[in-house]
Amino acid sequence: QVQLVESGGGLVQAGGSLRLSCVASGRTLSRYTTAWFRQASGKEREFVAGISWSGGSTSYADSVKGRFTISRDNAENTVSLQMNSLKPEDTAVYYCAAEYMLGQAVTVMSHRYDYWGQGTQVTVSS
Repeated sequence: QVQLVESGGGLVQAGGSLRLSCVASGRTLSRYTTAWFRQASGKEREFVAGISWSGGSTSYADSVKGRFTISRDNAENTVSLQMNSLKPEDTAVYYCAAEYMLGQAVTVMSHRYDYWGQGTQVTVSS
């Protein structure tokens, strides 16, 4: 079992920045592809960014490319999401998810992920 705990959410003005962190316990994250998803009120959960277990491959949703950066520190069992130039449409609950994957592929499909955190709220005011 892998337990994931997100932190770093909050209220920020448009154009501002936030850094989300996802800390794992129970098992090392070093063999898990890890991703961030988000779910806005009344909408379906969507893929935001993902990173392979080695950090050698990353993937981003078109809506966040150039603004968000995902990174990981396997020694610290942590995955982070740096979010810059935030927009009101980025407002959502952000979830960390992990998929056991030995390859470098990063899937955008939420049902492929085995473990999920409880989420952290990000609110961007205009």
